[in-house]
Amino acid sequence: MEADEIAYILYNDQKPKEEGSGFAVQHEKGHTKGVVLLDKTQGFWLVHSTPHFPPPKDEGEFAYPSTGEKNGQNFLCVTYPLERFQTIGEQLSINEPLIYDCSVPDSMASSLPSLAALCGKSWSEGSNASLPLSDPLSLVPSNRSVELASLAGTAFVSFAKGSSFENDLYHSWVAPALQSDLLVQFWHESAGVLPSDCSQNWEVLNVKTISLGSADEFMTTKDHSKWAVGTEDASGSWICVGDINRNEAEEKRGGGTVCHSNSAVWKAYRTAVVEYYPCEG
Repeated sequence: MEADEIAYILYNDQKPKEEGSGFAVQHEKGHTKGVVLLDKTQGFWLVHSTPHFPPPKDEGEFAYPSTGEKNGQNFLCVTYPLERFQTIGEQLSINEPLIYDCSVPDSMASSLPSLAALCGKSWSEGSNASLPLSDPLSLVPSNRSVELASLAGTAFVSFAKGSSFENDLYHSWVAPALQSDLLVQFWHESAGVLPSDCSQNWEVLNVKTISLGSADEFMTTKDHSKWAVGTEDASGSWICVGDINRNEAEEKRGGGTVCHSNSAVWKAYRTAVVEYYPCEG
């Protein structure tokens, strides 16, 4: 396949190591990690939690960072038809991602102006975009949720927030939107971790320990993944996989999660939660 038939965007607030630069964290950008890759008919959106991954295209080969081997990580890869990627690009613009490698060929830019804007190309007049993304950091909303149907027709819901949202993703938005209490797994080894919160109609409870099948239990301090699962199957069998934590600093950073309702997947995640932190008081 020719290069002018492939578009891709690699983004990570902890981008792969550059010579002499170390592993700098870009706090002014969204706490968001992922890959978008597509041709002229379909592609995939990978949402993940692994710092310094993946390597840029000019590295010439796949590599997984040693820094991603010590703690748990999560990956959600969904294949979508071409027409979904304009909306996906709009969601990413809200997230304010740190993009370290991208290419949107001219032959695809007119039909994907949001991806083109993320990759530094100008807004295409007369395009079919619903958000004016020529200046994506100033003109997009503070948050937005959209339904995304996969290539196979499976329904997903993308929640994207920007820095101007200034609130916790899960308690202030995702739980009420899904009408479900949530158990949330995230990286606890950071300052200002938000406690479990039962102050509104829907409870958001921080996961404490996890067990995957016959494996030994481990604390969330050994798990860098970011996901949420509904406490009860009857609440919609929701499972969400994303890239942002529950802490004070990340209330003021972009990030998001992608949710899906499926009883079998819900059961796998729900049974993995051994213990959670109850609400205080």
